[in-house]
Amino acid sequence: MSVRYDCRDAQARTAGIDAAVTAARAGELIVLPTDTVYGIGADAFTPAAVTTMLAAKGRGRNMPPPVLVGTARAAAALAEDLGAFGQDLIDEFWPGALTLVFRASPTLLWDLGDTKGTVALRMPLHSVALEVLKQTGPLAVSSANRHGHPSAITADEAQEQLGEAVSVYLDGGPCAENIPSTILDLTGTIPTVLRAGAISVDRLRTVASVIAENEHYAASASPAVDNRAADSRAADFKPASPHPLEGSGGPAGPTVGEPPSGA
Repeated sequence: MSVRYDCRDAQARTAGIDAAVTAARAGELIVLPTDTVYGIGADAFTPAAVTTMLAAKGRGRNMPPPVLVGTARAAAALAEDLGAFGQDLIDEFWPGALTLVFRASPTLLWDLGDTKGTVALRMPLHSVALEVLKQTGPLAVSSANRHGHPSAITADEAQEQLGEAVSVYLDGGPCAENIPSTILDLTGTIPTVLRAGAISVDRLRTVASVIAENEHYAASASPAVDNRAADSRAADFKPASPHPLEGSGGPAGPTVGEPPSGA
């Protein structure tokens, strides 16, 4: 049976975070607020939990989730190499609405789906999410919605879509921005924007001067983070081929990471 906690109340917040951490460690699913949209999370190192999460969303292994971390150090441990720009981008934009795609460390004992050796990482700018992540470690987190449906910006919307598949719902109130994270691929020689989002390409170029805009998204890149931010509440991320994180179906969107339809 699902349990929901109103994290705007101090006592309920403490109890809810404890319950969410316990549930995640037990391989169960949780829903948590982030700085973009609500996310559904599972222990990244428990393959059965990740499979259950994808099933709850109605997605397959061809659409692997991003991973949320509570510290930059955790991200460095999950990536094979941060590359020429990774650390500078992390220093400038984390915690925040930037998802970075790296080559995953080959020593990781996890199974997020058909990632082709990559991992999408983000550190969210939300106190509840960070408190959970600092206790659970990395969580595989996707937007808290059924595949093809709008991303949830309230706990009510998440619960309506995911129901009893989730053990613990953390209600942090409506998401302040409900614009998805920008997704930047760092696996190639030149960083490439896979999805326009909350952080504009112009801001990214203040750190990494050479950034390619995937032509599939160029039209919705900068002023358009208002194009509803590449449909800010659309549920499923779909980078342009042939990137290994490509999935089938669904418009561009987070997520949480975010991913990946990450929060």
